[in-house]
Amino acid sequence: MKKFILGISCYYHDSAAVLLCEGDITVAVQEERFSRKKHDARFPTNAVRYCLKSQKIDLRDIESIIYYEKPLLTFERLLETYLGSAPRGIRSFIAAMQVWLKEKLFLKSLLKKEFKTIQKEITNSDEEYLPEILFAEHHQSHAAAAFFPSPFENAAILCMDGVGEWATTSAWIGKKNKINPLWEISFPHSLGLLYSSFTYYCGFKVNSGEYKLMGLAPYGNPIYVDKIRDNLIDIKDDGSFKLNMKYFKYHRGFRMTSRKFHQLFESPPREKEMKLTQFHMDLAASIQVVTEEIVIKLARSLKKETGLSKICLAGGVALNCVANGKLIKEKIFDDIWIQPASGDAGSALGAALIGWYENLKKIRKPNINDSMKGTYLGCEFSNKEIISYLEKINSSFSELKDSELFEKLAEIIDDGKVVGWFNGPMEFGPRALGARSIIGDPRNKEMQSMMNLKIKFRESFRPFAPSILEEEVSNQFELSTKSPYMLLVAPLKKELCNEINEEEKKLFGIEKLNIARSSLPAITHVDYSARIQTVSEKSNPRYYGLIKAFKKRTGCPTLVNTSFNVRGEPIVCTPQDAYRCFMRTEMDVLVMQNILLFKSDQILIEQKENWRQEFELD
Repeated sequence: MKKFILGISCYYHDSAAVLLCEGDITVAVQEERFSRKKHDARFPTNAVRYCLKSQKIDLRDIESIIYYEKPLLTFERLLETYLGSAPRGIRSFIAAMQVWLKEKLFLKSLLKKEFKTIQKEITNSDEEYLPEILFAEHHQSHAAAAFFPSPFENAAILCMDGVGEWATTSAWIGKKNKINPLWEISFPHSLGLLYSSFTYYCGFKVNSGEYKLMGLAPYGNPIYVDKIRDNLIDIKDDGSFKLNMKYFKYHRGFRMTSRKFHQLFESPPREKEMKLTQFHMDLAASIQVVTEEIVIKLARSLKKETGLSKICLAGGVALNCVANGKLIKEKIFDDIWIQPASGDAGSALGAALIGWYENLKKIRKPNINDSMKGTYLGCEFSNKEIISYLEKINSSFSELKDSELFEKLAEIIDDGKVVGWFNGPMEFGPRALGARSIIGDPRNKEMQSMMNLKIKFRESFRPFAPSILEEEVSNQFELSTKSPYMLLVAPLKKELCNEINEEEKKLFGIEKLNIARSSLPAITHVDYSARIQTVSEKSNPRYYGLIKAFKKRTGCPTLVNTSFNVRGEPIVCTPQDAYRCFMRTEMDVLVMQNILLFKSDQILIEQKENWRQEFELD
């Protein structure tokens, strides 16, 4: 009988469920994709249901359920932190205790209750069987998610995030089917929370806006680096660090930064939607430099300590693809593998893998590519299911074979149109990688602003990523390695870049956005870099086939790729989500599997329906 293990993460942010079958990563889904609430932290009811339904099993078939952290250790940290800063932080303490004493302190009972409800719904029975519920540590889950799916037999592991129970940065050694801890840096000293403090101070949302800060950094100059080093953080040669907590409030209040922080930078925090100024861009550039310095120093010391030639990364800081690109460039390790779902959602995967390798002591055989299956681990819909939905809503569509469809789409994209691309199983993690993507022509000078303002409804400064045929990456970018998960930033080849004249060099901040810096302006950031996704025929044959058709038509082996959603919403999950997003934006074309829809046809149908209703009323 097959052994299934279920890993879950929830109650903080980005809740998720992951199902292993005989150690194979079979299903991995985030709750937000079902609930349509971005970064949903609630118990992953829908995600668990989907995991079980997809394999036609119920909880009686599950060997064990592993939760991604140990809540009692987190509670201990909260108590010690608040007691250490008392009487300051009393309002925050009371608010936290209300939640803990009501729910989180009795988490095992709460989890059992949720799982019993799911089991009853699935089996339509009052039988109360539940598998064993176990708890892993937060950074242990990150480390497991980093190492076990990697292609490496042995590797150093570096985990960096906000905070788990106590750990904020930790180092491990992965060997065969085991991960062993080396050392950790403990709360409140946190690289993730330092970066999040600047995220907050610059007016973005903590735990979701950090990538905006990273995207803003190239518009600025790192003029505050010394001020940060001299006042906020003491960085040692080995990469270890200590924050000056007088400048922060996250350990004892509702805000990330203190009045002393605001006085240091001579300004209050930016309010949401207020104009971004050069000051905010310079701050973003400065904290990015400091972050890169720490990451590189930590990697060097870990290399020296372990002597290992390979490293795996996880935790929220590992999603800083600019720092990852610098780490590759430094060549400290021969090879690097980064968990594509590096945040808390990916910890559900790590928890499940701990159950398989650590608890059941199963033999591990690394996959030479990795075991993540391109992250295409979520919901999938057939042409038949899609057509059934479209017929119900009286939509206009056509069904084409792959070869005909790809050729037609290449022509549409070449003509400057924007396409919603809904293809195969949904991605697991924060990146759209050609399963739920919005795509366009990278050579088009208007594409970035058009996608940002008319389709994504988001800030104009935000860059877009290129999806490029794997074998072509070194022809367009200063990168000689694969980047299948869009986790590396690298410069464009100099021959693709445009010369900037003296007038253009004088531009500041967002004004820089208006300059076409390369022959691929839609994916070229203001520092001539791009966040690259390499696409292989093996992991995503249909997306590869589309890009190849575009190359055949235009000579360009690259497409613009951004996530299929609008600002404030999760990436689309179902055909219904995709159609709704398509009709709410100025996307021109929607493709769901082999089904092709044109916006103009849908609008014509709506107009006819309105005319019919008006005629009947008359």
